[in-house]
Amino acid sequence: MNIAETINELETLIKGNNAKHNLSVSQLVEKVLERKEGILTSTGAIRATTGAYTGRSPKDKFIVKERSIANRINWGSTNQPISEEVFDRLYSKVTEYLKSRDEFFIFNGFAGADSRFQLPLKVINEFAWHNLFAGQLFIEGSNQNTESKEKPFTIISAPNFKADPEIDGTNSETFIIISFEKRTILIGGTEYAGEMKKSVFSVMNLLLPDNNILPMHCSANVGFEGDVALFFGLSGTGKTTLSADPNRRLIGDDEHGWSTSGIFNIEGGCYAKCINLTEEKEPQIFNAIRYGSVLENVVLDPDTREADYSNSLYTENTRAAYSLSALDKIIIPSIAGHPQTIIYLTADAFGVIPPISKLSREQAMYHFLSGYTSKLAGTERGVTAPEATFSTCFGSPFLPLPATVYANMLGQKIDEHEVQVFLVNTGWTGGEYGVGERMKLQYTRAMVQAAVEGDLDHIETIKDEVFGLNIPIHVPGVPDDVLQPQQTWSSQEDYLKKAKELATEFKDNFKKFKSVSPTIEKLGGPIQY
Repeated sequence: MNIAETINELETLIKGNNAKHNLSVSQLVEKVLERKEGILTSTGAIRATTGAYTGRSPKDKFIVKERSIANRINWGSTNQPISEEVFDRLYSKVTEYLKSRDEFFIFNGFAGADSRFQLPLKVINEFAWHNLFAGQLFIEGSNQNTESKEKPFTIISAPNFKADPEIDGTNSETFIIISFEKRTILIGGTEYAGEMKKSVFSVMNLLLPDNNILPMHCSANVGFEGDVALFFGLSGTGKTTLSADPNRRLIGDDEHGWSTSGIFNIEGGCYAKCINLTEEKEPQIFNAIRYGSVLENVVLDPDTREADYSNSLYTENTRAAYSLSALDKIIIPSIAGHPQTIIYLTADAFGVIPPISKLSREQAMYHFLSGYTSKLAGTERGVTAPEATFSTCFGSPFLPLPATVYANMLGQKIDEHEVQVFLVNTGWTGGEYGVGERMKLQYTRAMVQAAVEGDLDHIETIKDEVFGLNIPIHVPGVPDDVLQPQQTWSSQEDYLKKAKELATEFKDNFKKFKSVSPTIEKLGGPIQY
């Protein structure tokens, strides 16, 4: 099937009488309830469950190996190749399947708040609640004055269409396939709505560098004087929580581009993890979950329909999708200047990474490439004790290009704009998980505030003897002894043993980067003990 045939098949699909175009939030909510896809919560949000798949399916994600991009993609277990023939067969099957449905739903919008670099999107959904989700997460197209020359991408999502691996050439019944030449993302066999969002981010991670724009898996906010801060971090490190600062305005909570002009949000909404969400700790997120928002796999009280965010019956990965407009302190359009501060977040379950460290350029590059945090016991099958996990550039599942492409771009921008970079540990103190305790949120907020307001620029530091990190000796609002993890452990011997174990894991992980400057490895990583 050539590109023209793909376009014709798409045109036939979207012109059918069963295609419902750009329904309003109210119309989609009515459809969700009428079709029994979800239920209304006490705050007016839609709650849907996603069945067997409550998270992404990375082993079922593919990129079509097409001539124009074959030599650019960093092929491997993350970017799995699939043939054009397999894609074409599945594309025809899925479009025929949707034509046979009583109705399906279409949303037109964009990815990218900067009109010069927007990616036009057409999202075609079997489920009404998925289309509502798309309207919350992407940027509506009705009032956009785009200057972008990017050709549109189409997302086609049919959760109830399941592949036959023996016939269709997939790994399972589920598939998420990106075709860059045919500008299509094809999804089937999974009801997890996050596959749409993350697939678009993967697309932007290939397209934006062509325009000298660094795509970033980070949140961003801006002070009232225009000072911008970025927050990189994997799930569970506090990225969304810490960027939703009542004293600053949110640019976005997850995906951004950094151009020659500054920062712009890739999305129009937020997709927040909401396990153990409380109004007291995270009021902005809690109060944003209202009419038009979508809750995934959150347990509700059967009588009151109130959300029980502490209940992980379906999954730990409960999610809330809501528009940026549901938040009080935002900046619209979601565009700001160059950042003055970058914060890497890690939730170190071993309790040995300092609560806050000032990073040199080499350390900033080292820890960006490492992307460290911890998996906790019970969060994944087979994880019985805390494990170190490394996700390159804090977003390895979404990077089609080699990691060094993104790292080099970041290093150039840090140099050009003289950005201060900090490593903040939101994990454990006083011992590892099960012995110590989680760092108090009030302390972490104080450390982040001091970093973004420049209070640490001239504070004296001491060097950590294992990781070589520069630890401020004082942070306003934080007890001095909390800042040095070694002082919080009852046994210095136990601390050093655990710290050296983690340092070894850092070094072993970094061996995979064959083309990185030896200076970054030597000066940026743990000290040679």
